[in-house]
This record gives sequence, structure tokens and C-alpha cells, in this order.
Amino acid sequence: MAEIYVIGVDAGTESMRAGVFDLTGTVIAEGVTPIATRFPQAGWAEQSPEDWWQALGSSVRQAVANAKIRPDQIVGLAADTTCCTVVALDAQGRSLRPAIIWMDMRAAGQAARIATLDDPALKVNNAGRGPISAEWMIPKSLWMAENQPDLFERADYICDCQDYINFHLTGRMVANITSASTRWHYDSRTGYATGLLDKLNLKALLDRWPREVLPLGTVIGGLTTAAADHLGLPAGIPVAQGGSDAFIGMIGMGVVQPNRLAMITGSSHNHLGFTDTEVHGAGFWGTYPDAVIPGLHAIEGGQTSTGSIINWFKKLIDSGITYEQLNAEASALPPGSEGLVVLDHFQGNRTPYTDPNSRGAITGLTLRHGPAHIFRAMMEGVAFGTELILETMGAAGFNPEDVVVCGGSTKSDLWMQIHADVSGLPLKLTAVPNAPMLGSAILAAVGAGHYDSIASAAGRMVQISRTIEPDQTRHAAYAEPYQAYKALYPALAGIAR
Repeated sequence: MAEIYVIGVDAGTESMRAGVFDLTGTVIAEGVTPIATRFPQAGWAEQSPEDWWQALGSSVRQAVANAKIRPDQIVGLAADTTCCTVVALDAQGRSLRPAIIWMDMRAAGQAARIATLDDPALKVNNAGRGPISAEWMIPKSLWMAENQPDLFERADYICDCQDYINFHLTGRMVANITSASTRWHYDSRTGYATGLLDKLNLKALLDRWPREVLPLGTVIGGLTTAAADHLGLPAGIPVAQGGSDAFIGMIGMGVVQPNRLAMITGSSHNHLGFTDTEVHGAGFWGTYPDAVIPGLHAIEGGQTSTGSIINWFKKLIDSGITYEQLNAEASALPPGSEGLVVLDHFQGNRTPYTDPNSRGAITGLTLRHGPAHIFRAMMEGVAFGTELILETMGAAGFNPEDVVVCGGSTKSDLWMQIHADVSGLPLKLTAVPNAPMLGSAILAAVGAGHYDSIASAAGRMVQISRTIEPDQTRHAAYAEPYQAYKALYPALAGIAR
């Protein structure tokens, strides 16, 4: 009998990636197609939904060809996408305007107005203090209703990128529970936030949102004949419900039960986990019931600038020194970088302060400090920021026993060791670096009936490549500089804005 495979799709901001995986989670081959973004005004960012569809067909065909397998060996497909990329469609799924993608900030005024409302739907984030981001679905939909009312009225559907792709794959319009729960103010127990929409005079949005919200891994439908022709696959292949990339990344990292933290790194850090019970508090987002795994509550934190700080510093010194040299020199320095402490708020703070106007700082500089000191202190500052998020979540009852890490920061052994030493927790790195794409493949395998649950599929398909244990001596040495880090934001909040 021929080997069978699934396809996991990762629809990012800059590209559409498709991976062919076997049922043990091994990636056989990938395909990638770039996606163009247009910036018509300052703070605006748009993409063409039709570009997504063309890129999806191209990437899937590339992946299958590169895997050197027959299309009929593919038994399932699922996709993760960016979140809060808002699309207005007619009844046939044709876009009425360019998609307003997640990074678009045109709805800042609408978000500020929503934040002033006293509505129970707002309580899930930061103990009811927000944020209500201009990135999210309701502010963007409100902007559309107020600034393009004719278009809003003509729209049969207003949905997310994920929902658009699945509609064109299956002919069925449904919402994904991760985006709906975390960014649309949907609650799996009570449904959409009708009270909040009523206060905004936006109840017409309910007629345009998908009627159904599906759990992850649920089969939406079979691949339509038209979609099958476009992707080069047999019609009828089950398409499983995917979701927003970071949360699907949790699945691709094997974080599918409470008391583990998924840390997704890159230009920024995302910190995601699960609790058994509902908790809310200042300094983190959530919890969101059933948003990823049925019966569990997702908790969320994040740092706005992490890898971007390191890249900024490397470009700033512009001396020809390599990352390898900086890592080697910084590794020779002691914990605490000989008195340097960096506040990592170079683009504001996401959690625990939720202060977009906070600014970064390098403190303790003397003439004996060199580039390696600053480089290490920046890594430590990011690790301190992660520790503060963990401390804040811990006060609400979320205390992970280990941290699973993926993304760009894992390329630095030093940075991973610093994270482990500061937190005192072991760090585990996964064999497949693109965790969201593997997470989508896991959902495809569940939808195809080869595993009976997301947890069992992740247990078989996620492999840990190595574990980084904390050094307890260095952990103790970080206690003092961590306290200095915690003192920086209160001291500078009224000065550096």
C-alpha cells in the first residue's frame, strides 16, 4: 500500500507555504509563493484575497511536486493564517475590496471608542482594561461600516483570511474558533458578543459573520472540484478547520495540555499556554475557553520587540562583526552583563503593561562596556521581559513546568541558555522549525481520521530535538539584575515616551 500524507498550509503575511508531511510529522517537501502587501496610506496595509488563492494553488502544487509523490497519496489538508485580516465578500466569495490585513492601524479611533464601553465581552483581556487593538475584527468592521457604508451594506460576508480560504476550498462559510475567541470577542459558551455590537450600532455585522464557529480539526467539507483542479489534488479530500498561526503553532510544538508554555520567537515573542479553569487578571490576555483545545482555556502574553532589537543593534554598530562573533564574545561575559540592564520596550509593551508608548532603555553604561556587553544585555532584557510575563501569569495560577520554543531566536544557543537560566525552566526545541505549518498538518491528520484527537496526533507528530537545562548558579545570579529590570518601567514611564 502506498504511503499516505497530509498537507499543512501556513498562510503568512509575506508568503504562502505548503508542506507535505507523513503521519509521524516528518516534513517531506515544501512549496512557497510570495504575497504582495500594499500600503496605500500611512498606517494602512492591504492584500488581495485573490492573490492568496493563487499563491495557495502554486504552493500546494510545488510541495507535491517537490515531494515526488502522487496527488492521490494526499489524504487531508488544513491551513493556519494570520489573524485579524478582514475580508468583505459577495455571496460567491469574491472580494469587494482589498483585505485589511492584521498590521493595518486605520481603526485606531474605533478601537479607542470601544475601549471606553462597559461591556462584559471586554473583561477577558488585562482584567477588563484592554487592549482593544486596532488590529482586531470589530474595530476594522466598524471602520468599514462608518467609512464605506455602501460597501458594508453590499457585503454578504465579513470574515477572516482563514475563513475566506476555507470557503474557497469547500464552498462552506464558517469561522475558526481561535480567531473568533481571541480577536472577535466570541465566547464558546455564549456565542458572539451581541451586547457589545448593539452598543456600537453594529448588529448588522452578525448578518455578515459566518453563522457557525467550528473547533479545530473538525472537517469543514471535502475539496470541491474547482478547488481540487486549482490545487492539483483529488476532489473530496477532507479539509479540516485550522486557525490563527500562533495558536496553531502551539499544536505544532506539542503544547496541548496545561502547565506548558509555547514561546514563539521572531521579531517579537508570543507566550501561549493553557489552564484547566477560567482566569482573568491584569497583565495578560485571556483566558479564552475552548479556543484551541476543547475543555481548556488559552492564556496569552507577548513582547513587541525581541529579535527586532537584536537585528537593530547589529545594523547600528555596522562594524562587520558577525552574529557568531557577538554570541561568542557575549558568552564569555557573566550574567548581568557587568551592570548593564536593558528595558526591551523599543516598540512599546504588549504585556504586562499594555503601554504602546513605553520606550526602551540601556542603563548602567560605563566606558568599559563594549558591543558584546550591550548585545548580551539585550538578550537578557528580553529574557527578563519573558520572566515578568511568567511571573504575572503565575500570580493568576498559570505556572508552566517547561517552555517549548520555536522560531528565529532558537538559532542562538546563548540566547536560549539565557532564557533557561533566567526562568529556571528547561527549554525544549522542536525538530520542525515551522510549528504553525506542522500544527496545520496535525489538524489535517485529525480531520482525515488518522488520529482521534489533537493531543494524540501531536503526541505522535511533534518531535523534541533537544532540551536546554537551566544552570541554577546562573539562575541565582540573575535575581539582582532581574529586580533592576522590574524597576525600570515604573521609573521611566513618565520620562521616556
